[in-house]
Amino acid sequence: MRFMGLDVGNRRIGVALSDEEGLVAFPLEVINRTSRAEDIRRIAALVKRHGVKRVVVGMPITLAGEIGPQAQKVRVFLERLQADLPVPVVPWDERLTTAEVEKLLVSADLSRRRRHRVIDKLAAAVILDSYLRFQKSDRNA
Repeated sequence: MRFMGLDVGNRRIGVALSDEEGLVAFPLEVINRTSRAEDIRRIAALVKRHGVKRVVVGMPITLAGEIGPQAQKVRVFLERLQADLPVPVVPWDERLTTAEVEKLLVSADLSRRRRHRVIDKLAAAVILDSYLRFQKSDRNA
């Protein structure tokens, strides 16, 4: 079963895919946002092209565990995705994901320009990887 992970931001959406067994997450691409309808159309096309069976959307919950303004925006987007995609769409706590990836890229000595090009899809891969690890541990429990 192939999964897709999304890191939804105001300007870009990072996209990651799992392998066909749903074990490993890989960065796929970054969608530069235009309109909600167009963004959803592009995601739907990727879901179809790659045979995705579930979409995991990172929810930027605050450190206090609350739904802040950005998480509210993502929730609205997630609800539209749920209505428009033929596969389940699930929210997933993504606290500190982008900060974690940024720190990793800085330590790898990537230039700011190169970090900017990859950070969103890497964050999506971290979100998806976290979800896949949880699914695996839940099945083995």
